[in-house]
Amino acid sequence: MSTRILGISGSLRQKSLNTALLRAAGKLMSAEATLDAATLHGIPLYDGDVEEREGVPTSVLELNHRIAASDGLLLVTPEYNNSMPGVFKNAIDWLSRPSPDAAPIFKGRPVAVIGASPGGFGTILSQNAWLPVLRTLGVRHWAEGRLMVSRAGKVFDDQGELVDEATREQLRKFLDGFAAFAASSAAGE
Repeated sequence: MSTRILGISGSLRQKSLNTALLRAAGKLMSAEATLDAATLHGIPLYDGDVEEREGVPTSVLELNHRIAASDGLLLVTPEYNNSMPGVFKNAIDWLSRPSPDAAPIFKGRPVAVIGASPGGFGTILSQNAWLPVLRTLGVRHWAEGRLMVSRAGKVFDDQGELVDEATREQLRKFLDGFAAFAASSAAGE
């Protein structure tokens, strides 16, 4: 059986470098794994009053079910103001809420974080900002590999295709390692 990874781009931009990185990841998965790509479009700002009145929004429940059906979660994060994007953190906040309609999806789930940035430091500060959140959620963070694509405007062409061979090879190795980690977690190792 194939290892199923769900990747989420933390950007809403149509020409996002991180969405391009997620698409490239989907093309580079090994034959033993698949990657399903998700976006954050349609997820409203978290509001406890709305949650109490109306419950968890359908867009959040749909994403919850997709995560629950996966063996691992790949967060593809931009870096905004030296941290994670608010829209991405907001989605995770919604997804972490207890609900009778949604399975608890984070505790013990294999998670990896990658990102792309036009700057020279990649997404190191954003990835570091995710660490306390991931610890709080109780995920199994895969930290054996790290992928921070810097100067990403030169790594992708105008159509968002990954054109840098060194980055392609780094991404392939990262995905192979994470897929193996997720598969071993799914097998109970």
